[in-house]
Amino acid sequence: MRLPQPIRDNLQFMLAETSSQLSNLITLFDEPSADLTQRILDRRGYAYNLKMRIHDACVNAVRNMDTSERLETHSLRAAESIATQLERLTGLVQDCARQLDGCKRRGILKSLSATGLLDDVHKGIELIRTGIEEEGTKTAMKVSDLAVAMSSKHESFFEGQSRDLQSIDHPDRVLTAFFVATQLNEMSVVLRDVSESMVGARLGRPLQRDRFRLLETAFEDLGIDQSNVAKVAETNSGTNISRIGGEHEDGFTAIVKDGEKRKLKEERKSVKNWHEIFPGIAPQILAYRKRGDNAALTIEHLPGLTFDRVLMSSSDDQLKSAQQQLSKTLRAVWRETKSDKQLPPNHMSQLRKRLSSVLEIHPEFARGRGRIGRTRTRSLDDLMTMAEEREAKTPAPFSVYIHGDFNLDNIIVDPAEEYVNFIDLHRSCYADYTQDVSVFMVSNYRLQVLDQRTRHRITDVAENMHATARKFAKQQGDPTFETRLAYGLARSFITSTRFILDRELAKSMYLRGCYILERVIAHPATSASQFRLPIRELFS
Repeated sequence: MRLPQPIRDNLQFMLAETSSQLSNLITLFDEPSADLTQRILDRRGYAYNLKMRIHDACVNAVRNMDTSERLETHSLRAAESIATQLERLTGLVQDCARQLDGCKRRGILKSLSATGLLDDVHKGIELIRTGIEEEGTKTAMKVSDLAVAMSSKHESFFEGQSRDLQSIDHPDRVLTAFFVATQLNEMSVVLRDVSESMVGARLGRPLQRDRFRLLETAFEDLGIDQSNVAKVAETNSGTNISRIGGEHEDGFTAIVKDGEKRKLKEERKSVKNWHEIFPGIAPQILAYRKRGDNAALTIEHLPGLTFDRVLMSSSDDQLKSAQQQLSKTLRAVWRETKSDKQLPPNHMSQLRKRLSSVLEIHPEFARGRGRIGRTRTRSLDDLMTMAEEREAKTPAPFSVYIHGDFNLDNIIVDPAEEYVNFIDLHRSCYADYTQDVSVFMVSNYRLQVLDQRTRHRITDVAENMHATARKFAKQQGDPTFETRLAYGLARSFITSTRFILDRELAKSMYLRGCYILERVIAHPATSASQFRLPIRELFS
């Protein structure tokens, strides 16, 4: 398939997400778990957002095509269709998880698992991954053959289930009624989807009924009869972010985040905590509404630019000013919220938790043990195990209130007012400040820009953040800051590759993470306060 790189990348992300969901469902069949069921259901928005990114990119690609490129529309249509079907497949996974929730009949689960149907779907996803990259139809036919084989297995399974129903009078009627009811329910889903698409024709994106009603209440809360709505972003957690404002006004009045109630409730609580702990740094909450399982959070529209935009496009003086203001703000927050409670950094446990997602995108990173000449090399699992043992003995001497997701695009800088705001605060908590420092530094490095000037600026910003945090650590008598930061940087370098499909950049980040782990493990634990990393070289 001939596709623009952004569309190809998002299809690969969508295939990885689908594969991950199927793996979770396979595990659920073998080991029923309420936690795993909830984890599957919590991912319902991500596949949808990936699908919409692909659809939007296909529309833009068609709009910008030359006459000579019109034949490529076939690939774009195929990409749209594949994205739609993969999103539908993840929906079916979630439906299965919902049906199995609380199911104690292990015999039924065992019989379902024994069919191998889920394993076949997994094989199909891997074939699709291959087929996207080839020009011919050989792999597509393999997918078709697999689907035919699955239909045969499905038929055999239900024949067996029908025999088990022979003790019931007229089991054929029971099964027929069951299937008809299922199909009728699917018809209601189609009607719902059509309705959402009709809403999308007006708002620029399809919107679930509850989410649309919540958006309407946001207008009412702001006293707006008619409004402009502009999509800002779709997060990996399934939350949609929009700007809204009066129809005849210049600019926008507020930001509305609509999504799963539990997540927005967490963010609302975190924002309130920030207002109590450090007033002024978080945006004001204008309204919070809930409806069913969804909610909408209306917050003030903050002036200014995200830090990544300042880094990429502002002048050197503006960037320097932004860095100074951010450093000043962070030191003030850390001093104001400092608590004597010691908390473990947990960088390595976070790495373990996210490693499967990394390997879905980059299976080549499953590093095993090896040998270079007479020297044995450790596996990634060996490195993590040794680092975990060392990290557990190096708790932070104090904790501070952190952002929790301190990426560049979650920091708003207002050059006119020389002020900094934080957004997307749902993960804020008391923790080791190396959490935020390491995430910020690596979010600089992973920016996918190649020009030398910008890469130099990226290195300078990372180095400046390190200097700010190191100075604070020295002032507060924190001797193991560098060691704990090393664990955090290793975690962030490796786990961030799950968002990077550029193989050279991803490999560079992965190797930096492994190098840091090797270096911190080799350093004597008794002299942790003497540990240092070559920051400029790591971020160049």
